[in-house]
Amino acid sequence: MANMVWHTKLRIYLDLTKDDLGHEELPNLWETIYGADRLYAARNVPVPERDLQCAGVCRDAGVEAWMHLRLRANGRREAVHEKTEDENRHTTAVSDEHKAYQERILRAAQEGGFHGNSEVRTRVGRSWIQTDTLVEGAGGRRIGWEVQLSSAATNGPRSVRARASKAHKNGITPAWHTDRADYAQRHDTHWTRSNNLPAYVIAKTGDLRVISGFRALDFWHCDLRALYPCPHGTRRCGKTHVTPKPRDILFDDLVRHTAAGAIVPIEHRITTRLHRFWVTSADRDRLDDLNSDDAQLPPARETEAPATASRNRPTCRPGIVMTRPVPQSQVPEQPFTPPTEDAPAAHTGTASSPPDLPDSLLALQRAADAEHRTLQRLTSEEERTIQRAVWFRAAAAAQSAVTQYARRKRLNRCEIESQLRRITRHPQP
Repeated sequence: MANMVWHTKLRIYLDLTKDDLGHEELPNLWETIYGADRLYAARNVPVPERDLQCAGVCRDAGVEAWMHLRLRANGRREAVHEKTEDENRHTTAVSDEHKAYQERILRAAQEGGFHGNSEVRTRVGRSWIQTDTLVEGAGGRRIGWEVQLSSAATNGPRSVRARASKAHKNGITPAWHTDRADYAQRHDTHWTRSNNLPAYVIAKTGDLRVISGFRALDFWHCDLRALYPCPHGTRRCGKTHVTPKPRDILFDDLVRHTAAGAIVPIEHRITTRLHRFWVTSADRDRLDDLNSDDAQLPPARETEAPATASRNRPTCRPGIVMTRPVPQSQVPEQPFTPPTEDAPAAHTGTASSPPDLPDSLLALQRAADAEHRTLQRLTSEEERTIQRAVWFRAAAAAQSAVTQYARRKRLNRCEIESQLRRITRHPQP
């Protein structure tokens, strides 16, 4: 029997503990649904075709358990499962190990100055989110700990992925803990794992280690001295990469630091596979800085040029008629006439050859790259905040100089910027 029933046709939950079934806007709801169920029974309609499912323990386990209604002589309303195995699922007590984990999470949270509670049911629209242990952290964080020591569904509305996504959308950070190695490798949510231990070991105050699910990010420069292969190929690219490395952490520290925001969940893609694990907030910020690029900075606002001016290279010359594309090697050289205000008259380059960039432009780009490398080496959060502002100012100065140079030379800005980065970041011997 269950107190919560899901009506598949009306798409509503029915709470049998309330006179109005939890829907005061629908009068005589019980009489209507119970009458329809009795009519189905009189016509020998199978229970799976009566539109009623268990919305309690069975739904949380990812099982579709069909039910029918019954009214006792004393007026008690009951929903009865079709199968005995579904009925027994409600009478099975929570394991001692599960209770020990819940108690330990609450104790660790209280020692860190945070409040928590077990078996918390949060109303979301017409449904609920039931969390094993909900910890109220700093800054409005809500960490929903789910201890999964038994089988869990992989697909469907009550699967681990669906439950974790639903909690995340409603302001709860899902944190799933298990003692099964196959769960820790699924990556359908942010799993953490400890060894399979008895309840009395879990409950006591001694060290309880998390052996999977927490990573330390190793940032390294891809050169000839690097210990790892380049993820982009066999040659050294000269860029900075990151490699997640497993680290053990105490379970109590994990509970307290996630509530404080010092440990956060991230999603990290390696080749084509998406990995989910926990890292420190400092490593998360360094990863965000690594994935960012000064090319994403907004360019300086340009003034409108005259209608006759063009910043692109010419594609044809007057008097030459081309019936089909001509290879670049057959295009005749065109004399380059520099602007009179700042270019030397002795320049004899061609239109297809890139212009020589001034040393001031190279110096600005190298300074911006140096500030970015300095930012990646810092570990203190306060120092990183200051250095991040320094890097943005240096990058903005380089971007503004590129814009002014391209406008003055009447060249394509994108090509100038690409050439500048190629010269400064990948110099030719």
